[in-house]
Amino acid sequence: MIPLSDENPTVRTPWMTILILTAMFAVWFVVQGAGGLFGPSDLLARSVCNLGLVPGELTGRAPLGSGVPIGDGLACVVDHDWINWLTPLISLFLHGGWAHILGNALFFWVFGNNIEDVMGRGRFLAFYLLCGLVASATHVLVDPASPVPTVGASGAISGVMGAYLVLFPRVRVRMFFFFLIFWKVIPIPAWAVLLWWFGMQLLSGLPQVLTPSPEIAGGVAVWAHIGGFLTGVILVRAFEDPELVQRRRIALAGLGVPPG
Repeated sequence: MIPLSDENPTVRTPWMTILILTAMFAVWFVVQGAGGLFGPSDLLARSVCNLGLVPGELTGRAPLGSGVPIGDGLACVVDHDWINWLTPLISLFLHGGWAHILGNALFFWVFGNNIEDVMGRGRFLAFYLLCGLVASATHVLVDPASPVPTVGASGAISGVMGAYLVLFPRVRVRMFFFFLIFWKVIPIPAWAVLLWWFGMQLLSGLPQVLTPSPEIAGGVAVWAHIGGFLTGVILVRAFEDPELVQRRRIALAGLGVPPG
């Protein structure tokens, strides 16, 4: 089930959403070599290892010098490099593969432009980064000794999705369904899409808390998703701009578009 678009027009061009997407892809191509298309074949692995968020490095609970396999003949080794303290932010702009970055970009575009529309560019950027940092912190708190590097914008994007649930629960989202050789696009209310997604994160994350184990965690920082989503739900009203909300309401009413 993949979101393709929503029935929720914007009043202002979402320049900050576009800028964040541009930054994500610029890092993907320049720093990470587009997953091996450019630069050395191990550039992607090295970028994830050196710039990804490693909880055990921040907490000091992962033994110095211990490592985890990250590719053919490669291992990511725990160190005390100064840049580790910046990885909660840097890792938000890194990705692990083409499917990872394209999936995140799609979710961010579908849900992000409308949130920017009610916050304005500056507030939206601050909100996005704050949700991402809280998501990173949640991941560290749940798995503080992990030596596994984590990358991706999904924690911050989860915050945007949480904000969307609060502001536009009744807006229909066009979801792509694929059944073996058949496919169909079905409009579904945003509250159903987002609550289903959040429920799946909880189902995936609870075993990690109840029975901590690297095998159970599966390499996906689902608690970062949960932390980011809840942050978005809680903080969205503090970041929305009343003037922009009113301007948007008037503009959409003139177009005959019902409120979310």
